Amino acid sequence: MPSAPPVEKFRKDYKAPDYNVEQVALTFKLQESTTEVSAVLKVKRADAATDSSSFFLDGEDLVLNKISIDGAELDKGKYTWVQEDLLEIKGPLPASFSLETVVTINPKENFQLSGLYMSSGMYCTQCEAEGFRRITLMQDRPDVMATYKVRIEADKATAPILLSNGNLTNSGVLDSGLHFAEWEDPFPKPSYLFAVVAGDLGSIEDTFTTKSNRTVALKIFSEHRNVDQLDWAMASLKKAMKWDEEAFGLEYDLDVFHIVAVNDFNMGAMENKSLNVFNTSLILAKPSTATDGDYEAIQGVIGHEYFHNWTGNRVTCRDWFQLTLKEGLTVFRDQQFTRAMTSEIVKRINDVRVLRSIQFPEDSGPTAHPIRPESYIAMDNFYTPTVYRKGAEVIRMYHTLLGEQGFRKGMDLYFERHDGSAVTCDDFRAAMSDANGVNLDQFERWYTQAGTPKLNVKKEYDAGSKTLKITLEQSCKGTPGQDKKEPFHIPVRLGVLSAKSGKPLCAESLLELKEDKKTFEFADIAEEPVLSVLRGYSAPVKLEFDRSEEELAFLMGHDDDSFNRWEAGQTLFTRAILANVAAFQAGNKMGLSDALVEAVRLTLAGKDIEKSLQAMTLTLPSLKALAEELDVVDVDALVASDKFLRQSLAGSLKEELRKVYDANVLPKEPFRNDAEAVGMRRIKNTCLQYLAALKDEEAAELCLKQAKSAGCMTDLVAATNCLASFSTAARDEGIEHFYQQAKGNDLVLCKWFTLQALADTDDALKRVDKLLSHPDFNVKNPNKCRSVIRAFAENLEYFHAKDGSGYKWLADRIQEIDKFNPQVSSRMMGCFSSFRRFDEGRQALMKAQLERMLSTEGLSKDAFEIASKSIKG
Repeated sequence: MPSAPPVEKFRKDYKAPDYNVEQVALTFKLQESTTEVSAVLKVKRADAATDSSSFFLDGEDLVLNKISIDGAELDKGKYTWVQEDLLEIKGPLPASFSLETVVTINPKENFQLSGLYMSSGMYCTQCEAEGFRRITLMQDRPDVMATYKVRIEADKATAPILLSNGNLTNSGVLDSGLHFAEWEDPFPKPSYLFAVVAGDLGSIEDTFTTKSNRTVALKIFSEHRNVDQLDWAMASLKKAMKWDEEAFGLEYDLDVFHIVAVNDFNMGAMENKSLNVFNTSLILAKPSTATDGDYEAIQGVIGHEYFHNWTGNRVTCRDWFQLTLKEGLTVFRDQQFTRAMTSEIVKRINDVRVLRSIQFPEDSGPTAHPIRPESYIAMDNFYTPTVYRKGAEVIRMYHTLLGEQGFRKGMDLYFERHDGSAVTCDDFRAAMSDANGVNLDQFERWYTQAGTPKLNVKKEYDAGSKTLKITLEQSCKGTPGQDKKEPFHIPVRLGVLSAKSGKPLCAESLLELKEDKKTFEFADIAEEPVLSVLRGYSAPVKLEFDRSEEELAFLMGHDDDSFNRWEAGQTLFTRAILANVAAFQAGNKMGLSDALVEAVRLTLAGKDIEKSLQAMTLTLPSLKALAEELDVVDVDALVASDKFLRQSLAGSLKEELRKVYDANVLPKEPFRNDAEAVGMRRIKNTCLQYLAALKDEEAAELCLKQAKSAGCMTDLVAATNCLASFSTAARDEGIEHFYQQAKGNDLVLCKWFTLQALADTDDALKRVDKLLSHPDFNVKNPNKCRSVIRAFAENLEYFHAKDGSGYKWLADRIQEIDKFNPQVSSRMMGCFSSFRRFDEGRQALMKAQLERMLSTEGLSKDAFEIASKSIKG
């Protein structure tokens, strides 16, 4: 249990502060163990408050050396710590005043990586959501927006680079080998967007000319040894700046834009005003260290953090319950950006795969919450797939309902009304509604209700009258605290296709389901059609539609909506695997239909299909997504069925798979990452995964040959991933070869750790446990933790071993990590949240570990919140 009872906060209790900090002046005297932070806060009392109102400031792990108002030091009776992290200055207080404080903090021992901390010898900050209070006393809440002036003093030899938000206004040399830099950000911002970085860093530079012809200086910083891996990030930044001007008319507003790559970082990246801080995994790239997926992720996240300049910084959240206001919207924007830069359909498929694999399980579990949560204990726990990924799907539905121009009108009105303000999700919805003259009141239910709706479709065709009737019906299971759901507003894109040619029999329709059930009628439909429902995945729902295998195969080959062509194939794969799950459970022989083999054969033989789409069409649904289709997750049956299907398809189509593999081998030089080359590697490595499923000597030789001759990280990872699950000498040879390529590069070492943590080997846990004592592993580095510990929890078969050994191992790791980094431990705690979905034996074993962790003295509030909600159900 936590040392103090955790306090739950509720959205309904929001109250504007009685005082607002309007200006902040900070002076940092940086030292590793004793950094002094002096702060001057210009404070103004709110009109609704009285002079007797107290002034509350957040502060955590600070040594308070001095506190004054208007130069007069406060008596100790004037202020008190009313909570462990909340200071009250008692009234009466002036209508406006200056608060001066001096605190000492210890960056070197800050392993929470929240506030000011050390990473590889550099000083850096992470303030979202509530990290600024670990730097100095402040109203650490997003609705308090202030301008900032910052002075940084540090040793010039060890920290020649001194950075903060805004524009550099002054710099110089001080006595005793020190120097200083002064920064000013003229745009009011909440404290979570504050940043400081200081260290010995290398960089690359460029410029960007805005649409109003201003020149912006761009710099990306990293450790000197990594500077050769920054070019892709710079190119991506310039593309993002250009795209935002063209797509949304949004121009950058300061003279400089800086990005810093940091090794030790809990999140992916942070949008601090003009000084983005990135996890190295999402900034560093060159062909020998980064996969095609890494390149795409870097481009997308660079865009995401840059786009926050308007959707998050210029317009921010009133309170943390509104987090999806900035994150759901900005994820949607970065998805649109990536679609424009790469393949529209491949990006859409990738996004839906992620949604189904990580968000749908959250929506069906004990931690299910709406995209705008109603309460929290630890805000860091709500940076979730629901807030981000489902939040983006909600924004996409606005776009679908209003169209491209209507959505842009809503965005323009949103900025016109709220630039420079902290607002709510309701304000965004109102801007969309008012700009387009439409009623979106019911649409609010996407913000207030958790759970994934089911959409049932029934078709009725009358040949005599040539009339088509389509009945849509929605339902949604209860979730914690919400037993009954009101109908959602669901946009359904529909295609009506000829069963003979696949051509449209009428124009595509956008059906809006607002009722529990509604029938739509179409006249003059010349023949009984095949329906293409939920085109482009127009709403985040589970589709229930009774279609034959032949109809799905027809859609897979003829639907003019590329997403639904892929979806038809996924449905065929899902049906086959679930049928074999039932066969396995009944003790019957598993099977593979000729129709499915033929559908895969035709996809392999396709000449006109985009190669990346071809690869994704051949990729089976993830085990996590498949588990969502089962009332009780039978790990043994699911894993056996998945392996059977892979091996059976590979055995039936071995010749075709090898032919496609050989046809898509690229020369090592020069390296290409254009769409064609990326697609060729994707389809080649998809074929390799199928061939490797046979686990024969020929497959082992092919994988080892590719690993040793790989001209890029994509091919090396793909081949070694396959080898890691072999039990032959080729496995050890391949893993050792990879390690020799990885030595000295932390990000590549993370890949090396992960492919072993995910391997299909009988001694998986023993091997993974051994990795914890590897000299290149560091439990205090979040990337390394995720690459071994969190990755093993994704290894469905071995994490869920019947004896519970995987559960105990993970719980031991969580208890260790929770002592110094609650954000990382609480995310790992989530691996137990869905324990009720499993068989009774595994349920009991997982529940026992949750109870053991809950009884731990000093458990963080972050971990407590996830564990207690998981137990409560």
